[in-house]
Amino acid sequence: MRVLLVDDEPLLRMAFTMVLDAQGDMRVVGEAGDGAQAVRMTQALRPDVVLMDVRMPGTDGIEATARIVGSRPESKVLILTTFDLDEYAFAGLKAGASGFLLKNALPEELLTAIRAVAAGDAVVAPRITRRLLEHFAHHLPSPAGLDGSLPDERLARLTAREREVLTEVGRGLSNAEIAAALHLAEATVKTHLSRILVKLELRDRVQAVVFAYESRLIHPTP
Repeated sequence: MRVLLVDDEPLLRMAFTMVLDAQGDMRVVGEAGDGAQAVRMTQALRPDVVLMDVRMPGTDGIEATARIVGSRPESKVLILTTFDLDEYAFAGLKAGASGFLLKNALPEELLTAIRAVAAGDAVVAPRITRRLLEHFAHHLPSPAGLDGSLPDERLARLTAREREVLTEVGRGLSNAEIAAALHLAEATVKTHLSRILVKLELRDRVQAVVFAYESRLIHPTP
């Protein structure tokens, strides 16, 4: 797996490089100190995963993520965030990142996250996703009818069961927990989720959670 590190702190990049290059299946192919450089290096180096900081001088990680996802979706972006201090984490997911990772994550968590993203999965734990979205609930649109907005027309594409599954995904439940709550087999939940992603034209579970909140299937706690 080819990884591009993006952070304005050289010491942090050095630490990540030491961890990643020690793995037999990973290689750091480049380091960028800001978002604009990250976009250029992604086009030139074609990494499998871009480990992206958010707060950087010049072009920040949010704008860089949007540019990378728009021009080279094959390179998956994993946002680095301090969570409690970083108010741009939600925007990073909206920009197309495949997930986010806390900067104080353990080395094994970092490696697992990179491997998951490279394989095409989202790496945001469902419960952490819920906490993040509720923390930034004020960024979400008002309920339909209060600000003149209408429900997302894509909701009509879902069956009643698929809406139930999407609602539970938005609440932060894992597939196993959804299966127990709806009295379904876990494999059936996975099938429903795959169909939901296709029907709603979403990339992964992270986008499904964002959609559930934005369409007001879920009402975050203020």
